[in-house]
Amino acid sequence: MHCSADAWVRGPFGLDADRGATVPAPRTVLAVAHHLTAATRLADVMPLLESDRRVAVAYTAAPASAFTGGLDAHLRDLGGLVLPWRQAAATRFDLIVAASHGMLENLHGPVLTVAHGAGPGKLLARLRGAGPPAARPVTGLIRERLVAAGRVVPSSLVLAHDRHLKTLARECPEALPVAFVGGDPCLDRLVASLPHREVYRRALGVRPGRRLVVLSSTWDRDSLLGRRPDLALRVAAGLPRERYQVVAALHPHIWTWYGRRQIQAWHADALRLGVRLLPPEEGWRAALVAADRVIGDHGSVTCYAAALGVPVLLGAFPEDSVAPGSHPARLGALAPHVDWDRPLVPQLDDAAHAFTPRVHDAVRDDLSSRPGEAARLIRAEMYRLMRLPDREHPPDVEPVPAPCAAPSDLRAA
Repeated sequence: MHCSADAWVRGPFGLDADRGATVPAPRTVLAVAHHLTAATRLADVMPLLESDRRVAVAYTAAPASAFTGGLDAHLRDLGGLVLPWRQAAATRFDLIVAASHGMLENLHGPVLTVAHGAGPGKLLARLRGAGPPAARPVTGLIRERLVAAGRVVPSSLVLAHDRHLKTLARECPEALPVAFVGGDPCLDRLVASLPHREVYRRALGVRPGRRLVVLSSTWDRDSLLGRRPDLALRVAAGLPRERYQVVAALHPHIWTWYGRRQIQAWHADALRLGVRLLPPEEGWRAALVAADRVIGDHGSVTCYAAALGVPVLLGAFPEDSVAPGSHPARLGALAPHVDWDRPLVPQLDDAAHAFTPRVHDAVRDDLSSRPGEAARLIRAEMYRLMRLPDREHPPDVEPVPAPCAAPSDLRAA
């Protein structure tokens, strides 16, 4: 049932929690999604709690981002109990979990945050205005979002790598006492999915003898799509269809900002050439596991691809938007860059020469200091914050679901 922003939702929390309880849950948890990208990362960590009958989980959308379009509908489609923000901010919870920052200081309960990408690597875009320029903070560790009114907002800030502690010490030293290195749950699920490569390839329509090329673009004007709006059409036209299958994975912010119908309309010519456009919620991870090559930019997806052993090419790489010394900066120094004035096929062939198994392993090691342990470590931290004994059996690391292409017919958009 759809609820307006002002409707109050009844459930296992607040003063009336016992009134309708069939299975009393001693702990309540709020999952906070700031945008679709954060919501998809919450899908990696919330299942660690949701099967516990001692815990009741509700969801809410924080009105702190410019990219909240479609977020309420996505949360409802998950089948969870969705609270309007006003009610969430007036209710106390035993744990609050978020995959982004902003407005969390308005909530009541210990806050645990995880990253919604491959760790801090980008610099925040400089705000337009008349004032003089200043140093740009590293996204994901922005002091103004980690500290509010003289207090650090998170009770636990999950970082993927020990190296990120040094970045945090520089960007927001006040948050160091709550920092916790817990690995990368997305990377762990990708690695667990490697045995399913052929299943994913079949789901994407990759016939035997063909290569799968995945196009990946983060958002903003300096992204691959921002620099090359005709990206999918250009790549599809430059590759023989009998030898290549092309799949495009665009950042969810792009879909949210323009709308699904517009994105599909802009790619209609490429779709007619056989390009498959992945939906923003899921599919890109399975596509990376299935890929033979990835053409990307400075976004997280390109780093994940290289960590999985896929040779990557950089179709765009704005060095002034990348934090010096970060994992995307190191990948940018070793990955070949696409020369858009040359034929693409030989460049795809040559990309493998830039990557050896040792290089791929180094990229993977660059993303997580706790490989394979994120589910266990993050779950233990969540139970610690709830002051509830953790379950005895270790959590499963689930492979990612098989991919489905977005509808190519605008009537289905």
